[in-house]
Amino acid sequence: MHDIAEETALDSISKDYLTIMIAGQRFGIEVLQVQDVLREQKVTRIPLASSEVAGSLNLRGRIVTAIDVRKKLNLPDRQEGDTSMSVVVEHEDELFSLIIDRVGEVISLKNEVFEKNPGTLDSAWKDISTGIYQLQDDLLVIVDVSKLLDVIGK
Repeated sequence: MHDIAEETALDSISKDYLTIMIAGQRFGIEVLQVQDVLREQKVTRIPLASSEVAGSLNLRGRIVTAIDVRKKLNLPDRQEGDTSMSVVVEHEDELFSLIIDRVGEVISLKNEVFEKNPGTLDSAWKDISTGIYQLQDDLLVIVDVSKLLDVIGK
């Protein structure tokens, strides 16, 4: 059995991320920030909301603001018939549904291989990212949920 000091040391060595796909790019969100993962949901439009606000949905009695992450990152819209998923996160005591293309797996990555955002990273991605991990065959851009949601509608 680990003691608390050992567990804290282990936590500081690596972090767990939920991987998500948006327009063919893999992103990661810290597992501790994820409240729920949902299949495609019916979203009610909100009049006069900014373009990245897809609307709102009801999640077990709570109203959740749905954010289209593709629009937030200035990526092309989904093709007709393409499905989406949502990752529910909490920000400033409010729930948000991040509409993405699909959810991948949960991976544990060592902090020592985490890198700051490279200069060549798209500026929209830099604005919402804390950094990257170079995976074996892919780049994982780590989403800073606070940065993503702080700039909604600005």
